[in-house]
Amino acid sequence: MASSSTSSSQEESYGSAAGWVEARTDCPHLQALCSDLRHIPALDTPCKSCDHPAENWICLSCKEVLCSRFINGHMLEHYESTGHCLAISYSDLSVWCFSCDAYLDAQVIQQLRPAYETGHLLKFGVEPPHRSDMNGIELHLK
Repeated sequence: MASSSTSSSQEESYGSAAGWVEARTDCPHLQALCSDLRHIPALDTPCKSCDHPAENWICLSCKEVLCSRFINGHMLEHYESTGHCLAISYSDLSVWCFSCDAYLDAQVIQQLRPAYETGHLLKFGVEPPHRSDMNGIELHLK
Protein backbone atom coordinates (compact mmCIF):
# COMPACT_ATOMS: atom_id res chain seq x y z
CA MET A 1 0.00 0.00 0.00
CA ALA A 2 2.85 2.41 -0.71
CA SER A 3 0.67 4.49 -3.01
CA SER A 4 -1.75 5.08 -0.13
CA SER A 5 0.95 6.56 2.12
CA THR A 6 2.37 8.59 -0.77
CA SER A 7 -1.07 9.89 -1.58
CA SER A 8 -1.66 10.67 2.09
CA SER A 9 1.55 12.68 2.44
CA GLN A 10 0.79 14.54 -0.81
CA GLU A 11 -2.65 15.47 0.54
CA GLU A 12 -1.11 16.71 3.77
CA SER A 13 1.40 18.83 1.86
CA TYR A 14 -1.43 20.54 0.00
CA GLY A 15 -3.35 21.17 3.22
CA SER A 16 -6.38 18.98 2.62
CA ALA A 17 -5.73 16.99 5.80
CA ALA A 18 -5.91 20.26 7.73
CA GLY A 19 -9.16 21.29 6.03
CA TRP A 20 -7.74 23.80 3.55
CA VAL A 21 -6.62 23.50 -0.03
CA GLU A 22 -3.85 25.57 -1.56
CA ALA A 23 -5.00 27.14 -4.80
CA ARG A 24 -2.80 26.81 -7.87
CA THR A 25 -0.99 29.91 -9.08
CA ASP A 26 -0.91 28.77 -12.70
CA CYS A 27 -3.14 26.87 -15.09
CA PRO A 28 -2.55 25.68 -18.66
CA HIS A 29 -6.21 26.31 -19.59
CA LEU A 30 -6.35 30.11 -19.28
CA GLN A 31 -6.62 30.48 -23.07
CA ALA A 32 -10.24 29.31 -22.62
CA LEU A 33 -11.18 32.52 -20.76
CA CYS A 34 -13.75 34.90 -22.22
CA SER A 35 -12.13 38.12 -23.42
CA ASP A 36 -14.44 40.35 -21.31
CA LEU A 37 -14.60 39.26 -17.68
CA ARG A 38 -15.40 42.75 -16.37
CA HIS A 39 -19.04 42.26 -17.38
CA ILE A 40 -20.51 39.21 -15.69
CA PRO A 41 -24.11 38.32 -14.81
CA ALA A 42 -25.51 39.56 -11.49
CA LEU A 43 -24.75 37.44 -8.44
CA ASP A 44 -28.44 36.61 -7.94
CA THR A 45 -28.73 35.08 -11.43
CA PRO A 46 -30.30 31.61 -11.07
CA CYS A 47 -29.02 28.47 -12.72
CA LYS A 48 -29.80 28.56 -16.45
CA SER A 49 -30.86 24.89 -16.41
CA CYS A 50 -32.94 24.55 -13.23
CA ASP A 51 -33.49 28.10 -11.91
CA HIS A 52 -31.91 27.19 -8.57
CA PRO A 53 -30.98 30.47 -6.83
CA ALA A 54 -27.97 29.33 -4.76
CA GLU A 55 -24.53 27.70 -5.10
CA ASN A 56 -24.19 28.96 -8.65
CA TRP A 57 -21.05 29.33 -10.74
CA ILE A 58 -20.36 31.38 -13.85
CA CYS A 59 -18.54 29.76 -16.73
CA LEU A 60 -15.53 31.93 -17.49
CA SER A 61 -15.61 30.93 -21.17
CA CYS A 62 -19.23 31.71 -22.12
CA LYS A 63 -20.62 33.37 -18.94
CA GLU A 64 -23.47 30.91 -18.45
CA VAL A 65 -24.61 30.66 -14.83
CA LEU A 66 -25.12 27.08 -13.64
CA CYS A 67 -25.50 25.34 -10.28
CA SER A 68 -22.78 23.48 -8.41
CA ARG A 69 -22.28 19.75 -8.13
CA PHE A 70 -23.79 20.02 -4.64
CA ILE A 71 -27.14 21.18 -6.07
CA ASN A 72 -27.94 19.63 -9.47
CA GLY A 73 -24.46 19.56 -11.03
CA HIS A 74 -25.27 21.66 -14.08
CA MET A 75 -21.86 23.41 -14.17
CA LEU A 76 -20.13 20.03 -14.17
CA GLU A 77 -22.45 18.85 -16.98
CA HIS A 78 -21.63 22.07 -18.87
CA TYR A 79 -17.91 21.34 -18.58
CA GLU A 80 -18.41 17.74 -19.71
CA SER A 81 -20.46 18.76 -22.76
CA THR A 82 -18.54 21.89 -23.84
CA GLY A 83 -15.03 21.52 -22.44
CA HIS A 84 -15.38 24.94 -20.77
CA CYS A 85 -13.23 24.18 -17.74
CA LEU A 86 -12.95 27.47 -15.82
CA ALA A 87 -15.65 28.78 -13.48
CA ILE A 88 -16.01 31.18 -10.57
CA SER A 89 -18.29 30.53 -7.62
CA TYR A 90 -20.86 33.16 -6.72
CA SER A 91 -20.82 31.81 -3.16
CA ASP A 92 -17.20 32.49 -2.25
CA LEU A 93 -15.59 33.84 -5.46
CA SER A 94 -13.30 30.83 -5.71
CA VAL A 95 -12.16 29.83 -9.20
CA TRP A 96 -12.14 26.17 -10.23
CA CYS A 97 -10.52 24.49 -13.20
CA PHE A 98 -12.34 21.26 -13.99
CA SER A 99 -9.51 20.08 -16.25
CA CYS A 100 -6.86 20.59 -13.55
CA ASP A 101 -9.31 19.46 -10.86
CA ALA A 102 -8.05 22.34 -8.73
CA TYR A 103 -8.83 25.74 -7.31
CA LEU A 104 -6.95 28.64 -8.90
CA ASP A 105 -5.69 31.72 -7.09
CA ALA A 106 -7.56 34.57 -8.76
CA GLN A 107 -5.56 37.16 -6.86
CA VAL A 108 -2.27 35.88 -8.27
CA ILE A 109 -3.29 34.81 -11.80
CA GLN A 110 -3.67 38.14 -13.62
CA GLN A 111 -6.07 36.79 -16.28
CA LEU A 112 -8.58 35.89 -13.52
CA ARG A 113 -8.42 39.24 -11.70
CA PRO A 114 -11.18 40.97 -13.73
CA ALA A 115 -13.79 38.32 -12.90
CA TYR A 116 -12.69 38.14 -9.27
CA GLU A 117 -12.65 41.94 -8.83
CA THR A 118 -16.05 42.39 -10.51
CA GLY A 119 -17.56 39.57 -8.45
CA HIS A 120 -16.14 41.06 -5.24
CA LEU A 121 -17.50 44.49 -6.14
CA LEU A 122 -20.96 43.05 -6.89
CA LYS A 123 -20.98 40.91 -3.74
CA PHE A 124 -19.51 43.33 -1.19
CA GLY A 125 -19.87 46.77 -2.79
CA VAL A 126 -16.11 47.42 -2.65
CA GLU A 127 -13.08 46.39 -4.64
CA PRO A 128 -11.10 43.53 -3.11
CA PRO A 129 -7.96 44.27 -1.15
CA HIS A 130 -4.84 43.60 -3.17
CA ARG A 131 -2.22 41.19 -1.88
CA SER A 132 1.16 42.77 -1.78
CA ASP A 133 3.97 40.96 -3.47
CA MET A 134 5.74 38.92 -0.80
CA ASN A 135 8.90 38.37 -2.87
CA GLY A 136 11.99 39.56 -1.07
CA ILE A 137 10.36 39.71 2.35
CA GLU A 138 12.16 37.67 4.96
CA LEU A 139 10.37 36.28 7.96
CA HIS A 140 12.41 35.80 11.10
CA LEU A 141 10.88 33.15 13.33
CA LYS A 142 12.36 32.21 16.65
